[in-house]
Amino acid sequence: MISVAACCAFAGSAFAAMNKDEYKTQKAEIEATYKADKKGCGMKANSKDVCNAEAKAKEKVARAELEASYKPSPGADAKVREAKADADYDVAKERCEDLKGKEQSACKVEANSAHEKATHEKAKGEVKAAKTEAKAENKAAMGNSPSTTTPNTTTAGQKK
Repeated sequence: MISVAACCAFAGSAFAAMNKDEYKTQKAEIEATYKADKKGCGMKANSKDVCNAEAKAKEKVARAELEASYKPSPGADAKVREAKADADYDVAKERCEDLKGKEQSACKVEANSAHEKATHEKAKGEVKAAKTEAKAENKAAMGNSPSTTTPNTTTAGQKK
C-alpha cells in the first residue's frame, strides 16, 4: 500500500528528473566549482579556514540538491535540508574561531542552537509528513474495506 502511494506521489516529479548524462555533467561542475572556490582561499589564518569551510559547505549543499534532482523523493529533500543545516553550522563554527574567550563561547552556543533548531524543524517536518501519509493510508483502507452490514438481511440475520 505504501509503495503504491509513494509511486503515485512521485510519478509527476520522476518525469522532471534528469538523465544520467546531465547528472554526471552537473556533478563534474560542482567538483570544478569547489576546487576553484578552494583555490581562491589564499588568505591567512582563520580567514582561510572560513573560506575553505564555505567552499565545502557550498559543495555539500550542491551535491545534496543534485541528488534530489536526480532521484527525487522525500528522503532526498530531507537530505538537502540536513546538508544546508550542517553547512551553516560548519561555517558558523569556523567563524567563531576568530573570537576569543566568552565571545567565542557565546558564538559556539549560538551556532549549536541554530543547528539544533534547523535539525529539529527537519525532524518535525518528517513527523508531520509521516502522519499525513498514515492518514492517507487509513482513509484509502477505509474506503476499500467491505461493508460491515450485508444487504437484504435483518438484525437477526434472516432474509427479508
